[in-house]
Order: sequence, then structure tokens, then C-alpha cells
Amino acid sequence: MSFGFLYQIFLYPIIYIFPAYAANGAPILFGGGYPLDLKKKLFGKRIFGDHKTIRGTISSIIAGIIIGLIEYPFFHYMLFIAILLTIGANVGDLFGSFIKRRINMKSGKSFPIMDQYGFLLFALIFALPFGNYPQLFGIIFIIILTGIMHPLTNICANRLKLKDVPW
Repeated sequence: MSFGFLYQIFLYPIIYIFPAYAANGAPILFGGGYPLDLKKKLFGKRIFGDHKTIRGTISSIIAGIIIGLIEYPFFHYMLFIAILLTIGANVGDLFGSFIKRRINMKSGKSFPIMDQYGFLLFALIFALPFGNYPQLFGIIFIIILTGIMHPLTNICANRLKLKDVPW
């Protein structure tokens, strides 16, 4: 197995998606505070709920951009892509919360698939038009990695009392 193969299938996909991962995880560490939806309702239901906060969203954007700045000296195109991945990750997460509120799921309740992959799907879609995507097997690796890491990091955050629920 050559380094080129390992780079294309494993290393580059991690480098590529890391801004979205950082954006998705930052609110657990730095979030809290006032709800992003300002407690407003749409058709009698909260827009996002209490767990999507202004501070969490700002910390998410900052974290994703910081990763992009760290990657920039090595991959000049990644700063712009990091911004898009970060915005996409936030839109995906907010979309999931919005859908949960529409179908009467309580804030904080698990929404399988959307909770694990919503941020990832939207991040990849937002960055898609700007190229430098990992190869197909790299994308498959990202999907598998996310399916493993998302629940593990949430369980750890719950045990460390950073999250109320383990999902």
C-alpha cells in the first residue's frame, strides 16, 4: 500500500472535512446562551429550539474558519472551502432542528440519520461547486468515519457533562 493511496483515501479526506467537524463540535464546548431563534415561533412551533444558540453558532463559524486558516499554508484553496463547509455544516444542523420542531420532536431528542449526517451532507453540498473534493473512496471513508465518530464523541461529551444527552 503506497503513501499516495493512504493520502487519497484517508488523510486528505480528513483534512478536507475537518473544518465541518470542528464547526459541528465547537458548540458543545463553547455554546450555550440565548437561543438563535430568539424564542420565536413559526406556525406555533419554535423555529430551532433552545439548543441552537447564538454563542454556539458563532463558535461553530469561528472554529471552522480557524481550521481553514491552519490548513491554508498547505492547501491555499482550503480557506474558502473551509468557510463553505462551515456554513453548510451549520445550515445542515439548523435544518435538522427545524425539521424536528415541525414534526413535534422535543428539543434534544435523537433524530437518527439527520443528527449524524445532516451537517455532513449540507457541508459537502455547499462545498461541491468549488472542487478539490476527495475521491469517491475518500467520501465513503468520511461517511463511515462520521458514522463512527459522531456517536462516540457525543457519548464522551455526555459523560464529561458537556451535553445533556449522549446523541
